[in-house]
Amino acid sequence: MDKLWQLLEDTPVSGGPFGVQTVLLSLLLAFVLGQVLAWVYYLTHSGLSYSRSYVQSLILITVVVAMVMTVIGNNIITAFGLMGALAIVRFRNVMKDTRDIAFVFCALVVGMATGSHRYLTAIVGTIFLSLITLYLFWTDFGAHEPHNGFLRFGLRGPLGASHPVPGILRRFCTGFTMISMQDSGFGGPAEYAYQIMIRDPARNEALVAELEKVEGIENISLTLQEKLLEV
Repeated sequence: MDKLWQLLEDTPVSGGPFGVQTVLLSLLLAFVLGQVLAWVYYLTHSGLSYSRSYVQSLILITVVVAMVMTVIGNNIITAFGLMGALAIVRFRNVMKDTRDIAFVFCALVVGMATGSHRYLTAIVGTIFLSLITLYLFWTDFGAHEPHNGFLRFGLRGPLGASHPVPGILRRFCTGFTMISMQDSGFGGPAEYAYQIMIRDPARNEALVAELEKVEGIENISLTLQEKLLEV
């Protein structure tokens, strides 16, 4: 254990070429820490833009960057040569989620730390970043869920101030605004559209049930803007 701790503390960022044992340790540690990042991303991912290849890429990026740092070592000529070679590569994959970009940067930094043999920094940094990510996920930090929704229905007859529909909306919503009203003009029901602020999302079915009791109302449609629809 003491020998392992001494190996982790030693960071040969200067000097001659690295030995086989040191290179293998760098790549193995990069692989393990890359998996930690990938698992944290997998466990905390929410939304519809999940990609299996992206999760696997986090591991590969960490190992590849560690290998690049090992190849470069302290040779400035090799560093410029790799920069020129990598400049030829064109990455055309567009990331829709800025959180995905943050994980890519995490993988790059961890790979650089392991490749330059800063093992303790790589381990502590990965643990710290993982804990931050889990904290943000468990606390739902930054979430803003006003429970916005859109209500559409057809109504035969006028919708006056004394009509029961506004009273029902006041009971179930903290606010509502009529955004459109379209009269068919052929004796059919008028189409109404409301933007509503739901007071309690658990009572959505009760809201629809109350509206269905109103005489002349039909084709009720309630659409909620859920958090998981963010892409």
